[in-house]
Amino acid sequence: MTTAHHLRLIDGMRTRKFPAERIRSGSEVSGPGYHTASLHADIEHWDDEVGRLEHRTQCLAEHDALLTLLTGRWGEPQTVSLWTAQERMMAGEEVPEAWAETVAGCEYLQLWQIEDRWVAMGLYLAEEGPGCELSVVVTEIDPP
Repeated sequence: MTTAHHLRLIDGMRTRKFPAERIRSGSEVSGPGYHTASLHADIEHWDDEVGRLEHRTQCLAEHDALLTLLTGRWGEPQTVSLWTAQERMMAGEEVPEAWAETVAGCEYLQLWQIEDRWVAMGLYLAEEGPGCELSVVVTEIDPP
């Protein structure tokens, strides 16, 4: 997918109503008060180091390009560490569904509040292998 496609997807998520029940459509999951989407996922099983590195490089480039464009639209994002939210989840605290998967997979995220909705972009980088995923959350639920 292209950066332009990602922007159209995010714009659509920002304006679309939230469903009453959790639903999945392709790389998107929506539920009461939220929409999430995986923009660049690590779904390939790489047989060679070159393929792994190219995948990770592409994911990071998409993250940087999207961050630049969204910052141009909405201003500097808040960079939010999810470390304390991860610790609270591990201790048994329930994190709202809009945030649970993002908190479990990302160390930090870029966060904007646009009118009555939050837009968050998360980047997951695994310590081993290509392990790179770019995701976005649009929600009316406050961050953890």
